[in-house]
Amino acid sequence: MKNTFRPSKLMLVLLLGTLGLQPGWTQTNALPSLGNSEGISLSAERKLGDRIARELYRDPDYLEDPVLDEYIQRLWAPLVKAAAARGELSPDLQARFAWRILLGRDRSVNAFALPGGYLGVHLGLIAVVGSNDELASVLAHELSHVTQRHIARSMDEQGKMTPLVIGSMILGALAISKNPQAAQGLIVGGQAAAIQSQLSYSRDMEREADRVGYGVLTDAGYDPQGFVGMFAKLQQAAGVNDNGAFPYLRSHPLTTERIADMQARLQLSSSTSRVPADLVQAMLAARAKVMSQNSVEALRAWTQDSKATSAQATPAQKAGALYAATLAHLQLRDTASAERQLQALSALAASTPEAKRLVTLLQAEVAAKQERFDHALQVLDTLNNNKPLQRPELMATAEALLRLPTHPARNSITQQLREQVTQAPHDAQAWNTLSRMLALQGQTLPALRAEGEAQMARMDWTGAVDRFRAAQEWAKSNRLQAGDHIEASIVDTRLRQVQALVRESQTER
Repeated sequence: MKNTFRPSKLMLVLLLGTLGLQPGWTQTNALPSLGNSEGISLSAERKLGDRIARELYRDPDYLEDPVLDEYIQRLWAPLVKAAAARGELSPDLQARFAWRILLGRDRSVNAFALPGGYLGVHLGLIAVVGSNDELASVLAHELSHVTQRHIARSMDEQGKMTPLVIGSMILGALAISKNPQAAQGLIVGGQAAAIQSQLSYSRDMEREADRVGYGVLTDAGYDPQGFVGMFAKLQQAAGVNDNGAFPYLRSHPLTTERIADMQARLQLSSSTSRVPADLVQAMLAARAKVMSQNSVEALRAWTQDSKATSAQATPAQKAGALYAATLAHLQLRDTASAERQLQALSALAASTPEAKRLVTLLQAEVAAKQERFDHALQVLDTLNNNKPLQRPELMATAEALLRLPTHPARNSITQQLREQVTQAPHDAQAWNTLSRMLALQGQTLPALRAEGEAQMARMDWTGAVDRFRAAQEWAKSNRLQAGDHIEASIVDTRLRQVQALVRESQTER
């Protein structure tokens, strides 16, 4: 199966030299020297991260899934809070870096930290972890690479590069990340010494990320057994032939010393019990597994997993197999079989509220696939109270309302979408959904503005200019409704901002 969305350390090394600035800023925090103590400024590192992230947003394997997005953010938020409380994450760093996680529809077991506070997580990683603590341990480790500024601290001074070279290296690095043969050719072509020396963080940096990440993980309330459990999985994977499924092992090579250090830390901690996988984690892992391997052959294989599950399987194993089978049947458009699997899953999850919630969201997906949008709303049962909806329910409810001719809940859901993008202005998916809801209600100017904001959130400056200009032209040619004057003023401001970003990106070429 084709693997995209795989920015390797090789890609990162190539991109690190593309900023076109002389690194002359010295880290002011009291960090130990791990290689060159010189680095690039926070603003320059953020700019570099933005540039890489813009390319990742354009990757066809970039994924926006409300259920998995919520899962990752639920694990991520306590880690960021703990890092700040421990003093690992300074207020300045927290304010100036992006702190965004991008999901990739890729079956490889991988996660990576990028300059400027961006992290990438492949669905393949979510699919193999056995507990929330294991996945949180990976996020804590990657977070620590960023908070300790390992990328900036490991950079040698780079000379200024021409805009043509910058663009070529970005495009070349992205091509290499999707084509291992191209990467091999580049190394053979004489750049092996420069590239191989930075394919991985130094051992000192890996140890530091382990140490800091362990503290962050524990302070965030996770079981530190997650670190040891994840190391055990990676060590087992290292013992088999490398087929490209575990790139994390190449960028974060395990050593006996690192594993022993984690085991020693665990023995000194108060928690040494392994937390069993629960129904919720098993179903989320199943969702990631099916969405990362969605060829017809793979989907058919997932539909058989629930039948092959033994009677001795744990409830979590059974729930995972049933969830995978349901979602696979759904993607194969066999909704009758999906409903049968869903009934068994529903019975299994009935006594666990959060697991029951995931089943409800999956039931709504099945109903939507059948174009039974009224039934989807009944399943979600989100319109019978005045409480704000959680994001997955909000997005699912909005999608159903978009397909119904008229519904009294449209205004309420539209308002909740407005509140969502106010709280999370980088939520491109919510901006797009809001735009469609507004257009359906005849609010053309706010709808065009929301389209522009969605493009801004995905860092597509040219697309944002196009949408904001369209909104500006509409405002000039039509009689404005109540509230449209404010929207028009916002559009003018946002257009100027994004035009400045376009000019800035053009001067960097």
